[in-house]
Amino acid sequence: HVDMDAFFASVELRDQPELRGTPVIVGHLGGRGVVTSATYEARKFGIHAAMSMTQAQRLCPNATVIEPNHEKYEEVSERLQEIYLSMTPLVEPLSVDEAFLDVSGSRKLLGSPIEIGEKLRSKVFAEENITCSVGIAPTKFVAKLASTRAKPNGLLVVAPNEVIDFLHPLPVGALWGVGGKTEEVLKRLGIFKVSDIA
Repeated sequence: HVDMDAFFASVELRDQPELRGTPVIVGHLGGRGVVTSATYEARKFGIHAAMSMTQAQRLCPNATVIEPNHEKYEEVSERLQEIYLSMTPLVEPLSVDEAFLDVSGSRKLLGSPIEIGEKLRSKVFAEENITCSVGIAPTKFVAKLASTRAKPNGLLVVAPNEVIDFLHPLPVGALWGVGGKTEEVLKRLGIFKVSDIA
């Protein structure tokens, strides 16, 4: 699983490199505006996607706010798809900034999954000047969890014999499909970690 790091914000920082290392929020200003992306510097203040812009600006008043440019993000996303397809024809896009790649048939040509993951990360950075995180695992579900744990700008491998040890200590909220409300219900039932579910 490959996932761009703070995708919209990273694309904006390419055009405004002087903002690198500072808190940047991408989102619509105004009463009902929400955060669509935030740099990791902004996230340190508790800012996250889908948060109201009013709350985000309250948490970090010094953050630079940039209006989203979805056309630009789509163009970058299309070029990212070409990079994925240069690694394997088996690409399953999840959104503009993430995808699953089955690289099992690419090993003879491109090397081990780790080598392919590193080549992918290098190519994304060389061609688009943004970073991504890669999770390598025997299933898509575990690969997605691994890429999240590798963020930002990392690569994490979960071998088949490591899956249980990797999953069990994770908080239930890490599971795909467990949102805030479901997590609250599970915690009320005394279920805090994946191991509790198991």
